[in-house]
Amino acid sequence: MTDPAAARIVRTFNDTFLASHHTAMRGGAAEPLYLPAVGATPAQIVFTYDYPASALHEAAHWCLAGEQRRTQRDYGYWYVPGPRNAEERTAFFHAEADVQALEAVFAQACGVRFVVSADDFDASPEELARFECDVTARLNVRRATLPLRARTFRAALAAAFAVAPRTISNHG
Repeated sequence: MTDPAAARIVRTFNDTFLASHHTAMRGGAAEPLYLPAVGATPAQIVFTYDYPASALHEAAHWCLAGEQRRTQRDYGYWYVPGPRNAEERTAFFHAEADVQALEAVFAQACGVRFVVSADDFDASPEELARFECDVTARLNVRRATLPLRARTFRAALAAAFAVAPRTISNHG
């Protein structure tokens, strides 16, 4: 892993959750993937290449997934790669708004730039603007209602990256 921020995110995640939740994070994949634990082998959160944003995004998925979802490959979610039709884009945007809002919280905690991602080049400017508004609305809610694992990870990231919680702004 050549990106120092990605390496620090991985180290922080693993130091925080490997022992307590039997879950490890690693980068280097062409596509992100979640694999549930099997026996002594911990669950694996695999993110794309060594991109810090991908690591934070996949951590957000994990922090939001309930116990049952964490027993399923990729949390049992469907994924249709772009280009998507309008109905598929709507479903994708609905599923991703909260995840990307939490990713933004994590990005702020470690000083990594956050950019809303539609993951579909066929989305219209209007769809993209609506999705960005949805992510921002969810971000405003998420700041006040973080699940326990997300609060724990945000605090660990802020400590690892020496970002004081009071300096985490309300802006992406």
